[in-house]
Amino acid sequence: MRIGIIGTRGVPNHYSGFEQCAEFLSVALVEKGHQVTVYNSHNHLHQEKTFKGVDIIHCFDPEYRVGTVGQFIYDFNCILDSRKRNFDIILQLGYNSNSIWNKLLPRNSVIITNMDGLEWKRTKFSPRVQRFLQQAESWAAHTSDYLVSDSRGIQDYLKEKYNKNSTYIPYGSYVFDEPAPSVLTEYGLAPYTYNMLVARLEPENSIELILDGVVAAKDNTPFLVVGKNHTKYGQFLEEKYKAQSNIRFMGGIYDINKLNNVRYFSSLYFHGHTVGGTNPSLLEAMGSDCLICAHNNAFNKAILGSDAFYFNKPADVALQLKTVSKKQYSLFVDINRQKVRDIYHWPIIVDQYESLFISSLENSKIAHLEETLLLNSAKLV
Repeated sequence: MRIGIIGTRGVPNHYSGFEQCAEFLSVALVEKGHQVTVYNSHNHLHQEKTFKGVDIIHCFDPEYRVGTVGQFIYDFNCILDSRKRNFDIILQLGYNSNSIWNKLLPRNSVIITNMDGLEWKRTKFSPRVQRFLQQAESWAAHTSDYLVSDSRGIQDYLKEKYNKNSTYIPYGSYVFDEPAPSVLTEYGLAPYTYNMLVARLEPENSIELILDGVVAAKDNTPFLVVGKNHTKYGQFLEEKYKAQSNIRFMGGIYDINKLNNVRYFSSLYFHGHTVGGTNPSLLEAMGSDCLICAHNNAFNKAILGSDAFYFNKPADVALQLKTVSKKQYSLFVDINRQKVRDIYHWPIIVDQYESLFISSLENSKIAHLEETLLLNSAKLV
């Protein structure tokens, strides 16, 4: 199959979950014999025309100059280019800014959209932007040929709100089984002497709530905040907690081996995401032997079940920091690790996407043949 992937900043991943998905999925599909193209921002760090067998097309992306509106221009450029490529399948990862161009998508390609989480609930957006995102969600739900939900909760939501069926395919991950304590020396760390979180520094990821809990615990144990912090909210957080010497803003760690090692040797791992479905960083933490304390919501509970601790407020975080031990709850760690092996393993996820692509393409061919037969019959009459 000829497959195009749009809706991300590009591969290899230097940003977030959808880029990580695009990277793993595209490379694995190429290894299975498919021709895969990923659209990259023109200023992506990777400037080559291929990546591990994946074709890369760079499109002009003015976001760095004009802000969020640049995403719409970038997606417009990607979609215009896709009209020239004769893709069998176009996989859209998300819908925020590309959905307004849905009428420009190539009609001869099967359009499959991963609907992501409930983007319009993100508190960083103004009410006006939230209303637009709800409209964009509706456009994507009604104009895509097939929908993908990365959690059962999103699947139920799409059925209830739009009466649209979707295929449940979560994000994937790997079990990390090559720990190397020497990696920690780069960061001045020692095994099991620190707690941490990994997230984009945004309000809906509960960063402030967690760090308020760290302060309330009155414990000098280092707490690592891993995520790109050169943002307005990131700077706000750094300023607020600058007097707390144990809170360390690490910035983003994009070398997956280094990040997995830092996670593996943590004492407690806090996951504060409140919006979305199956979050990639959560799965990676599960596969990296983390003992997880997660925000108490349906999305996180659908993945972790009873094999984690949950928090609603800073006092919960403080209590867990004082009373929870990784050694004491090693069974939680083992069970979550096994979930990654059995359910969220990347080869399993890639097979699920490939099966969807094959069946959707076959259905499209059958529908086209039936349409042709009907037209020919009408001409004969």
